[in-house]
Amino acid sequence: MEVNEVVINIVDHAMVHQMSLTSTEYVKGENEFIKGGFTMAKSDLVRPFRVAESPVQFECKVTKIEPLGNEGGSGNLIFSEVLKIHINTSILDDKGVIDPQKIDLVARMGGNWYARAKEGLFEVPKPLTSIGIGFDAIPPKVKNSNVLTGNDLGMLGNVEKLPSQEEIDVFISDSEDIRNYIEQDDVTKLHQKAKEYLANNNVSTAWKVLLAI
Repeated sequence: MEVNEVVINIVDHAMVHQMSLTSTEYVKGENEFIKGGFTMAKSDLVRPFRVAESPVQFECKVTKIEPLGNEGGSGNLIFSEVLKIHINTSILDDKGVIDPQKIDLVARMGGNWYARAKEGLFEVPKPLTSIGIGFDAIPPKVKNSNVLTGNDLGMLGNVEKLPSQEEIDVFISDSEDIRNYIEQDDVTKLHQKAKEYLANNNVSTAWKVLLAI
């Protein structure tokens, strides 16, 4: 371990797709904050940065690393001492206590599965078989959308490549609604349409909508 300090960033549902995007096996030295579209917040007591979007962040000092085996995938158990905790006040109730509904935590399960504390199970396809383009490769006109959320952008950044212009042109020719939005120069309607496709996990078509104008 190069640095005996860590930051543990709690993941809520609003950032789960961006978090998943950072699990891509990027080459060493690639900034996963940038790939995931997260903000680097300087820590107060340790060297690693915090994820500003995380509702709760723990600055920690690593005290012990215990190997869990010698075979591939066995992993390590890391013991850490918490030095400082950062809590976003938006998740607190009127008594100053963390509200479980507001924090909206997710838990990692097996494969693509997660559990949302207040709703139940859901899937997030893991970017393991290919390397996603990343948050930083999303065009500014999409990244700065007033309609798309961080989770939406995380899904968009998980594709291996963008659709070709030919694919986009064919899609536009087959969709009267999209042609009307383009004629009206209605970016908001296009982004709302893309969001509908993302809600149904149709990321490829969402990209065609977003790149249609």
